[in-house]
Amino acid sequence: MTTEGLTPDAIDDLARRARDGDRAALEDLLTAVRPRALNVCRGVLPYTPDAEDACQEALLNIATKIGSWGGRGRFTTWMHVVAVNSARTTYRRMRNQAAATDAIHLEKPDPRTTSVIAGTRLDLLEAMETIERDHPQLVEPLLLRDVYGMSYEEIAQQVGAPLGTIKAQIHTGRKLARPLLRGNP
Repeated sequence: MTTEGLTPDAIDDLARRARDGDRAALEDLLTAVRPRALNVCRGVLPYTPDAEDACQEALLNIATKIGSWGGRGRFTTWMHVVAVNSARTTYRRMRNQAAATDAIHLEKPDPRTTSVIAGTRLDLLEAMETIERDHPQLVEPLLLRDVYGMSYEEIAQQVGAPLGTIKAQIHTGRKLARPLLRGNP
């Protein structure tokens, strides 16, 4: 089966079959969504090998957690959230590795641990980490709206919350993020 140019309905159909235990459908689904998942991960992790690691983690999570896709919205919306979370997990792991490497004071920095530091999204990821400590419910809607440009309606459907709640969470998240992104915590 060729998976290039599949329509959203065809991807949803593959996802339903995969969720119901069809292994061939799962393989076709993972092949079909890999480029999209990689693009999501690249949006957070600018160093290609890091984004590829996060994408691989996202695909593994999709394969093992596909049963949690409720089928209410588009599969790709759910996949988007899985990929964002995988990229954030990869970022956290790399940040911890970078901190451990800094403590050793190596002469030549490892590009795997320094790419996050050099990445253009470092300020945003740090802001999300700070907000998540006290307001974890705000992070996912804020990232989906402001980083990935999803509509409020898509986010509400994906998160399973009323539209008004999502709008309020994004508004509050933006208020909390502004001073952090300016460097004035």
